[in-house]
Amino acid sequence: MSPVAALRQRREAVAQIVNPYTVTLVEGVLAQQERLDEILGTYAKGWTLDRMPSVDRSVLRIGAWEILFNDEVPDGVAVAEAVALVRDLSTDESPEFVNGLLGRIQQLKPTLLA
Repeated sequence: MSPVAALRQRREAVAQIVNPYTVTLVEGVLAQQERLDEILGTYAKGWTLDRMPSVDRSVLRIGAWEILFNDEVPDGVAVAEAVALVRDLSTDESPEFVNGLLGRIQQLKPTLLA
């Protein structure tokens, strides 16, 4: 099941309201996933997307999407939130890796969007 279909199913199955920004994130990341994966794969030194823990890969996609395609979230906030997520949900090495990779994307943002 695709992430968008899963999100729709959840919205229909429970009375709980899904945060509209969650929908924006899912749809935005899916729409830009090929480009995001290309950027992440290019700048992740020593790591391929397939080798990354799945939590890191997902958080990196969200963080990179927020940095590159969502002007409503300050870049520093996107990086900090991504680091906090992997600190709680992934490996001990993940916060430093995610911080470094998203920081690099933040620095290269003007050229990546040109």
